[in-house]
Amino acid sequence: MKARSFLVGGEEFQADSSLDITGETCPMTFVRVRLALDRLAPGQSLEVLLKGEEPRRNVPRTAAEQGHAVLAAEEGPGGLLRLLIRRGG
Repeated sequence: MKARSFLVGGEEFQADSSLDITGETCPMTFVRVRLALDRLAPGQSLEVLLKGEEPRRNVPRTAAEQGHAVLAAEEGPGGLLRLLIRRGG
């Protein structure tokens, strides 16, 4: 899946990679996100598409705890959430 752009601080930002975990349940949601982030170089970014209350709480929190930065979060139709996560060093 090709990542769409985000507006971050008034600038358009294109993610380096994209991951759809809308069909996953915890704890596999963050396992998939972590594996995808591990494949990126520090400073690169990942677009994550997710649904559900647990992933909405856990994915951004766990990413931040592991040294990554959540740059943007956009609500979409049907409970979809798009996150832009930059891999930490």
